[in-house]
Amino acid sequence: MSLYEGKFVRLTQFRHDDLPVFMQWFRDYETQRLLVPGVAFPITDEAEEVFYQQAVKESESAYYFSIHTLESDLLIGNCSLFAINQRNRSADFGIVVGEKAYWGRGYGSDATRILLGFAFQEVNLNRVQLEVFDYNARAIRSYEKVGFAREGVRRQALFREGAYHDIILMAILRDDWHPDLD
Repeated sequence: MSLYEGKFVRLTQFRHDDLPVFMQWFRDYETQRLLVPGVAFPITDEAEEVFYQQAVKESESAYYFSIHTLESDLLIGNCSLFAINQRNRSADFGIVVGEKAYWGRGYGSDATRILLGFAFQEVNLNRVQLEVFDYNARAIRSYEKVGFAREGVRRQALFREGAYHDIILMAILRDDWHPDLD
């Protein structure tokens, strides 16, 4: 098993060829409502291209990966460490499993474990943090399963579907990370 392989998935380089698949996911309202803190609105091809070009330039302040299944090499999502602060050895974490057939089956947790190994063993981070919307129970369970702890709540910080929702702040420290945790 390599640094970039888990039980179910492999992380690969974020490639330009992946953009059309990403576009399908980010044009889907159900996916957007779980990820986008602003107005959930279909992303344009141009906006995705700008994002990709920026990601390519951020080689030391961000790492972007595509998530492929080990079984069939199917592209099912992407994940990233971004806003890396070398002085404080911290970064933000983001993930999307865009292929809905793979939701709730452990693929996202597996990808998260791999990326945390990369964060702590290769990038030499001490802290990885994220924000998740309170109605995304599946993601919260996944994050807790791999060792993230709740640190705080931004109360009613998100307006979605006619109601206000909390944004939960979570983080994992190197000392709390257990690579063999299932």
